[in-house]
Amino acid sequence: MRLLPLFLLLLAGAAARASDDPFLSGAANHSYNIDCGGAADFTSTFGRLWLADQFFSSGGAAGMVAEPHRFPQPQERTLRFFPPSSVGKSSCYSLPLPPGRYYLRIFSVYDNYDSKARTPSFDVSAAATLVLSFRSPWPEPAARYGAYSDLIFPSATQPASDVCFYSLSTDAPVVASIEVAPVHPLAYDGATTGADLVLVNYGRVTCGNSLFGPGFTKDPDAFARVWQADVDFKNNDRTYDAITAGGRKIFGSNQPPNYFPTKLYESAVTTGGDASNEIEYLMPVDTRLSYMVWLHFAEIDAGIGAAGQRVFDVMLAGENVTRIDIFKQVGGFTAFKWTYVVENLTSSTLSVNLVPVVGRPILCGLENYAMVPLEMRTVPSQVAAMKALKESLKIPARMGWNGDPCAPRAWDAWEGVTCHRGDKGLVITQLDLASQGLKGFITDEISHLKDLVSLNLSYNSLTGSLPPGLGQPSLVSL
Repeated sequence: MRLLPLFLLLLAGAAARASDDPFLSGAANHSYNIDCGGAADFTSTFGRLWLADQFFSSGGAAGMVAEPHRFPQPQERTLRFFPPSSVGKSSCYSLPLPPGRYYLRIFSVYDNYDSKARTPSFDVSAAATLVLSFRSPWPEPAARYGAYSDLIFPSATQPASDVCFYSLSTDAPVVASIEVAPVHPLAYDGATTGADLVLVNYGRVTCGNSLFGPGFTKDPDAFARVWQADVDFKNNDRTYDAITAGGRKIFGSNQPPNYFPTKLYESAVTTGGDASNEIEYLMPVDTRLSYMVWLHFAEIDAGIGAAGQRVFDVMLAGENVTRIDIFKQVGGFTAFKWTYVVENLTSSTLSVNLVPVVGRPILCGLENYAMVPLEMRTVPSQVAAMKALKESLKIPARMGWNGDPCAPRAWDAWEGVTCHRGDKGLVITQLDLASQGLKGFITDEISHLKDLVSLNLSYNSLTGSLPPGLGQPSLVSL
């Protein structure tokens, strides 16, 4: 699976209002802005509190981009990198989040911080599910200026939820900032998908407008989303005209559970030139996944005053999926949202076409989310047992015992650990930790490894006695 960060860093100088930004609420609301590699807390020019680097697994090192003067925000200049030679393949930030749904934004940058002139390859997981992949070489703008990636994920583990970075080959994963905030449990069709899917942003676009959103401009979005300008997604072989609401009030925006911002509906694109022209956007996709597409409309042309005056068809991947008459649905100057799930794609580009039926089509915004199925995780009692063993055996950082012991399945399990699929999740069946220089003791929590078949702790310097719990019926080899 190759999921790439989708919007490159664009800078802005206006301040955001605190009441519009859920990331400002702090740990009491389970919101965190982590300046990876940063040594001290600070408040940004946008009024956002950033925390000094914390919650990361042992090992790794702090770094600084090669040309910090090109990054006006402090949290974009510092970074943390995880060399696999000292921290193992997997390193994580363990965020203290109760069960719920969360919006996660990650800023990754290289900017030749290590003077090697080679961007690293690594994967990123959330909720023990592979969600992002960075492959060398990165696109030049992303390598030089950094790139933001964002997603919505469910946290179902206590007391922390892990965001993990997995090294490929000998490359050191790198991250500059992590932001997380809770979202409404019903947001983005959460009633049917919230517990089972991660939604990865493959394009969130404002039409006829420039980039806006908390942390980048003064424009509010109660959901903390950033909306990209559409220049990189629009089929520019076609002719478009931009229109605005002209200061008229927009009704029906900023409502739960999605809190789509009013500014999104104050501008739009329509077709220019011949009346038969179409609006067309081309969105990158991975054909192995399904996509949740959201289209945003508002009839902001005062010349349209009745149903039937502007009607158009929506074509997704060449299929006619619906016919839209905005005024008939909600009237004028009122937000209207429409969503659809696209499946079984055969092209790496998803075409979104608005085809005129009466008048010219209009579009205010577009969102495209990859629907990544939540992967099976290790049985919680066995995760707890393995973390207890990590402490009691004094597992060294170089072994990379971080995150879920067995997931994502695309990665190797923890070093020395073998896993299999069980009835209620992944289970540990073998521990081979011979000759690792271990100097601790065997905790009785090992009794929770109910599926353990083989345990090898030979040629270490362990102390204490064998715990009573080390007698599970499954154990064959000791």
